[in-house]
Amino acid sequence: MNIIRRHYIFYGWVQGVGFRYRAYHAAHRYGVAGWVRNLPDYTVEMELEGSERDIDEVILCVERSDYIRIDNMDVKDIPIHNEHTFNYR
Repeated sequence: MNIIRRHYIFYGWVQGVGFRYRAYHAAHRYGVAGWVRNLPDYTVEMELEGSERDIDEVILCVERSDYIRIDNMDVKDIPIHNEHTFNYR
């Protein structure tokens, strides 16, 4: 399995709507490592490490929330960190 790591910044209705909670549980469900945190400018920053398919599933789980509205996201591939857990920051 090819492991990748991606860095995200999410824009839209992403704070105060369960984004981090949903990301945390989706990451655990799909075995994806990394972290998620709110930023002062009302965006959410997240890094995910795992297979591309599993990372895509985590993003889909977050997007499918009734309360979260992602208007835009910046995504870039970054070097893997060999993490094994997912955390709130």
